[in-house]
Amino acid sequence: MTPSKNRRIVLAARPEGEPKDSDFRLEEVEIPSPGDGQVLLRNLYLSLDPYMRGRMSAGPSYAAPVEVNGVMQGGTVSEVVESKFPLLSPGDTVLGYGGWQEWAVESADTVRKLDPAAAPVSTALGVLGMPGMTAYTGLRNIGQPREGETVVVAAAAGAVGSAVGQIAKIKGCRAVGIAGGAGKCAYVRNELGFDACVDHRGASFAEELQAACPKGVDVYFENVGGAVLKAVAPLLNNFARVPVCGLIAHYNATALPEGPDWTPVLMRLALTRRLTIRGFLVFDFEGQRGEFYREMSAWFREGRIKHREDVVDGIENAVSAFQGLLQGRNFGKLLVRLVR
Repeated sequence: MTPSKNRRIVLAARPEGEPKDSDFRLEEVEIPSPGDGQVLLRNLYLSLDPYMRGRMSAGPSYAAPVEVNGVMQGGTVSEVVESKFPLLSPGDTVLGYGGWQEWAVESADTVRKLDPAAAPVSTALGVLGMPGMTAYTGLRNIGQPREGETVVVAAAAGAVGSAVGQIAKIKGCRAVGIAGGAGKCAYVRNELGFDACVDHRGASFAEELQAACPKGVDVYFENVGGAVLKAVAPLLNNFARVPVCGLIAHYNATALPEGPDWTPVLMRLALTRRLTIRGFLVFDFEGQRGEFYREMSAWFREGRIKHREDVVDGIENAVSAFQGLLQGRNFGKLLVRLVR
């Protein structure tokens, strides 16, 4: 039986610091109807990602913010229910950008048809989607790992970090992960095959990280910032490369951090060790999408790339799941399952 209403989550207010429940609103509206060249989608999975915190703020960024009272944005895997486009039919599964809602209308030229027989469709939001391509392109183009080098990955149990370390191993590197908690570190070592993983919550984190990197660090894939970056920076070798993918430790900050200004230390390291520190966005390397999908899909089929999903059921639980993501509570790629 088709529901009569569309449940969706809108941004009720711009968060100050950590997003609160009151910054969002769950509402019911009529299910939209598609126009010419559009499709009506029933969203099956919603991807929750750290970048969404930036979209909640009004400041200048690489993309327009979500408007107050607007539907929260996000990638989705969906079923086509009604199509006014000849190349898509009801029952097709597509990757799109339906947002935090159960139903959506999208232009057919903005979605991509998926083959459920090729891989679980949820992987299009994770290891075979944007997070996987972020790992692949950032490591390839900026990290440029060479056989025998040491690659350190922050947030190593997450969707991007887990892929980075596994690709580094495929390239013949020593992969060292950084994660929060003994359980995540065990998973990174034992299931993903990293050479080592260090718990950033441990009292001797910096010392353990140094011991795990006896030859220093050649590539540091940055997802976190803060205390993790401070522990890694002194270990960076001459000509080390630092792809800056995320800074989740700072996303909720409302002011500059307290304490001494650490910038001169970092800049001196950048100068004396001739570091390459480059921020990037996944669409900087859009031209490599085909290569990414061919290589990553092959590694996935061969079992050389593994993944883990953290699935929460129900649109009504999306806000609490996202809050947990910013606090590091998720374990693997975080998804909201909208249809069971």
